[in-house]
Parts: sequence; structure tokens; C-alpha cells
Amino acid sequence: MDVTRIAREIGAELRSARCRARLTQTQVGKVVGYSASAVSRIEAGRMRLEYDRLLAFAAFLHIPLDRLGGTPVPSPAPIDTVGRPADEEDAVRRRNLLTGAAAIGVTAAFGAPAASASPTGGDPAAPLEDYLFRLPAVAPVPLARLVQETASARADFRAARYTALGRSLPSLLAAASATWEEATGHDREKASVVLARSYILAAELALKHHSDAAWAAADRALTAARASGHPVPVGEASRVLAITMRRSGSCPSAVQLLTREAADLDGGQEQTGAVRTTLLLTAAYSAATGRDRTTALDLLDAAKEETARREATPSGLFTVDATRAQVDVYRIGVLNALGTPDEGVSVARRINVDSMPTPERRARFWTDTARMWHALRDGRQTFAALRRVEQEAPQEVRRPALRALTADLLYAPARVSGVREFAARTGAISA
Repeated sequence: MDVTRIAREIGAELRSARCRARLTQTQVGKVVGYSASAVSRIEAGRMRLEYDRLLAFAAFLHIPLDRLGGTPVPSPAPIDTVGRPADEEDAVRRRNLLTGAAAIGVTAAFGAPAASASPTGGDPAAPLEDYLFRLPAVAPVPLARLVQETASARADFRAARYTALGRSLPSLLAAASATWEEATGHDREKASVVLARSYILAAELALKHHSDAAWAAADRALTAARASGHPVPVGEASRVLAITMRRSGSCPSAVQLLTREAADLDGGQEQTGAVRTTLLLTAAYSAATGRDRTTALDLLDAAKEETARREATPSGLFTVDATRAQVDVYRIGVLNALGTPDEGVSVARRINVDSMPTPERRARFWTDTARMWHALRDGRQTFAALRRVEQEAPQEVRRPALRALTADLLYAPARVSGVREFAARTGAISA
């Protein structure tokens, strides 16, 4: 019996049922006795359930047992642990997080990821969960080469090549850590910037795929950024850390962190002004997620004013550009989060998607547009937007959030032609 395959199939059924019921992972977790992150792992097939717990899920989500194979799935331990209870595993991870990047070994060659560092089960963030707390040991490399490798990883992210990024990140993080450990003086400052931006990429990838590695990566990114003394990576790292805070339900704390960091940046300088804009945008969405409409819209207006002071061209930031089009994309997301998606329709229509510089950002626009139409119960427009996501960035549409949206559309009362084939192709349901 392939227990891992069964766990994934059961997880997919639980996720689809939750989406049909329009429930969050937090809401389901409170009823069945799990945290939101545990529900996420169960839905991803990375945590197995005892039969009685499976029954609790099935009863709450009204799933016929024959849809779950009628098969007990043993052991509540996460699949990727090695004989270690989940609580102990979490404690080990917390201790490793406190040791930080300085504990990384320096013994092997750069660029040769461990044999098992390839993503498993189609999850590009899997190598991060496997290796973030035990990175492959590598030797320090020249800073120029490290910068080049980091730029290549950034290009993979901006092009939404998440599988390639997931494969390269463990070795990149290890090399950046080893180089930082050995560097002194001005070179150590430069190495801190590269290390910070490597961890920013790791956090971004983990966030997209709902991986628990996001917390550790974001925390390490901010630690390295502060060590560099440069405001731009500090702002970028603060942004990804705040997103992890928001995802855990700490929306006010996320807004506080973002606005505090934004206030410390000089809006008159091109780079720091652009970072300030992205911090304000992320703060606006965080406030909206916490249903604070006034704060969310005020922060959006502040970000719009920031972009008006500069040319409406890409800012060259590491992962997110601060442009007028980007402000409008965030406005759609904010209005969705506030429960007023109808207000975003006119915003979506005025955006010139072709002006957006990367596949990842264009896919983000279509994602927010799909969510807008879905909230307005327009299945045809929702599906059209999801197909545009796939056209712009095929790996983007396989993210957990997009698969859940696809599954919800598939099981909606109003049928839309082509959705089932799309769901099978993108992993929302078993082919």
C-alpha cells in the first residue's frame, strides 16, 4: 500500500470539501483539534491521520467515507519526520532557528544540491522544509559568483520558475551562509546583503506554497539584512516577515511592523522610496485581511502618492516592483479582502497588464482578478482569469491557493465548461 499517495489523495478530498464549504483552515482546525498549519500539511498529504481523526474531518465536512477510500491512514506524525513526534520536531526547528545562519558548515562545493533536494510531490518548496534546518555543507565562494547565482535565482522567481528555484535554493543558501561566515570587513557587509536576499527568495517561495519554512526564512532574512546595515534589504525582509505574521492571523502586528519600517525609509530616494511603497502596499492588504477598511484604504492612498513622486517604471526591487499598476493590483486584493469585490471591477479594467514587467506579477494580477470574480459568483469570468494565470505562469496556477480556488469553482452549483480538465491538469483534483 502506497501510504504517501493515499495521504495525498485524502488531503486533496479534504481541501476540496473545505473549499466547497467556504471554510478556512483555521476554522476547520478549531473544530477537529488541529492548528491551521497542521490542516495545511494534512491537505498537502504531508501529515497522516488516525482513522478516528479522519472520521472527524469527514463528519464536519460532510464527506462520504467512500470518497476517502474507506481506508485508515495510520500515524499522525508528519511524513517528513524520522521517528520524531511533531512536538519534538517543532522544538528542534525552533532551536535551529535560534542558532541562525552562523551554524552552517563549510566543507563542500557550491552548486551541487543534495541528491534528495528535488521537489517531491510537485511541491517546489519541499527542499526548503527538508534542508532549511540542515543545509548542505558547502565551501565559501567569491562574492561576485554568489551575486550572480542570487541574481539567477531571482530571475527564476520573477519568471515563476518555482521548481528550478526550489532545487537551487538549498545550495544557494548554504553557499551564502558559508561565505558570510568567512567574510570580514566590507566583504562581510556585502555578503550579508546577499544572504538576506537569498533568504527573502526562500521566504517568498515558501509563502506561495504555504510552507512552514516561511517563518524561519523570513526571520533569517531580516537578521542578515540588519547586519548589512542597508535599508533596502531590511525593508524587503520586513515585508516577507510581515506576510508570515499576517498568515498566522496577526494582522495588526504585521501592519505595525510594516508601517514602522516604512516610516524609517527616505521616500525621496529612488530605491528606499520604492521599498517604502511596497511596505505600504503590504500593510494595506494586511489591514484589509484584518477587516480594518479605513487603515487599508489610507495606506493604499499613501502608496499611490509615493508612486506619483517617481516615474511609473519598474523600480528594480528584488521581487516586487513599486509602480502605479502594482498599486492598482493591490487595490483589487484589498477590496476582495474587505468583502467589497464589486468595487474592484473598474480597477481591474483600467490596468494595463502588459506593462507589468514579470510573469509572476502578471499572474498575481490575474489571481486577484479571479478571486474578485469568484466572490461575485461569476464562474465564467473566474475561469477566464485562472486560464490567464496559467498562460502567464504555468507553475503559479499549481500553488495551493489557486488549486483550492479551482476546486471550489469545479464544485460550484453553476457548471463552467472546461473546468474539470483544467483542475486535473493543474493538480486541483486527481487526473
